Amino acid sequence: MELRLVTIPAIIAVFSVIIIGLSLQLDTSPPMIVGDSMQARSFPIFLMILNLMLCVILFLQLVKEKPAPVPLEGRETWGSMVLLLLFFALTITTDMFIAIPIVMFLLSYLWGERRFIIIALNSILTPVTLFFLFDKVLRIRFPRGIITNWYYG
Repeated sequence: MELRLVTIPAIIAVFSVIIIGLSLQLDTSPPMIVGDSMQARSFPIFLMILNLMLCVILFLQLVKEKPAPVPLEGRETWGSMVLLLLFFALTITTDMFIAIPIVMFLLSYLWGERRFIIIALNSILTPVTLFFLFDKVLRIRFPRGIITNWYYG
């Protein structure tokens, strides 16, 4: 077996073990705070154990059959990467709720949707729904930005 085939599962496994180690460093919460719920460190440990199991499956698949070479990616992949960088830049300079509709609109168009009304509705309704779901139902406030400053006052 080639060394490069096990590199990705090995990196993921090392990352998972590091996260488990860091999670075990977290203090346990007293029963009066947690009650019957999970401890704060339980969820990341659970996810990383699941990650390790998936690494074993990936390793076994790589041993069983060598993967075919991957062709160079097309414009959708590179365009998506550029748009995610644009999302990051807009989020830190303006507001996440300005970045989401702009990037959603451009991603939808890049991926082949040509019905502008559908793209516009999706790009506007999704962030508005997410905002009010998190703000009103889950009572989670978003980081400050242009729109959130206006809304929160």
